[in-house]
Amino acid sequence: MTPMESPPRPPLATYQDLARMIDHSLVRPELTTAQVVEGLNLARRYGVASVSVRPCDIDLAVRTLEGSGVKPGSVAGFPHGSQNTATKLFEARDLLRRGAREIDMVIAISKLLSREFQHAQTELSQMSELCHKEGAILKVILENAYLTDELKIIACRCAERAEVDFVKTSTGFAPSGYTLADVKLMRKYLPEEIGIKAAGGLHTVDQVLEVYQAGCSRIGSTRTAEFLDEWKARLAAEVAAGQPG
Repeated sequence: MTPMESPPRPPLATYQDLARMIDHSLVRPELTTAQVVEGLNLARRYGVASVSVRPCDIDLAVRTLEGSGVKPGSVAGFPHGSQNTATKLFEARDLLRRGAREIDMVIAISKLLSREFQHAQTELSQMSELCHKEGAILKVILENAYLTDELKIIACRCAERAEVDFVKTSTGFAPSGYTLADVKLMRKYLPEEIGIKAAGGLHTVDQVLEVYQAGCSRIGSTRTAEFLDEWKARLAAEVAAGQPG
């Protein structure tokens, strides 16, 4: 069946609509423990969907976010997807055992580029089975900066067969991040039950709203406070404009 363009989505209308799209990112290598704690507490205050931390910080994230409704998450095969499958599975298994509820895994980029699709497919299927057995969400990062449109489509089909939860555009560590064209392409070739996450290069609320309309249900960002403070101000202005003078 030929993929169809998605119909327009209902606009985001509440603070929570935008907050629950955000995965607050704390994966930069130069972050100190104090900065990670600060970021985790910020995520709690703003009520985002999840926080993605480095594997070495997952215990801290689980403790800090306990009782908040914000899910602790981490990364596997990050940032280049070049670890072998057994290593990625071991890493994810350890993170899940420690309390991670969401895993962002980088696809085997080199295998995709080498057209070794069965390797990528098997790896995704094994990782999906592992995460779902533990009740966790799996987000697969394609790192679109390195892929042709053909390979992006093939990767989406592999993700569909593996029944992953989200497919993500980028790590933020490649030469470029998300593009609107990539988001639209991914939405076109993924079933509705698989979400799309945009990351890398989202700088404004208007860009967030744009990728939402293109089909995203999650974004990765370090600009959580900036986005949600502006969003709250916009909503307040709309309410004020609607009130009689």
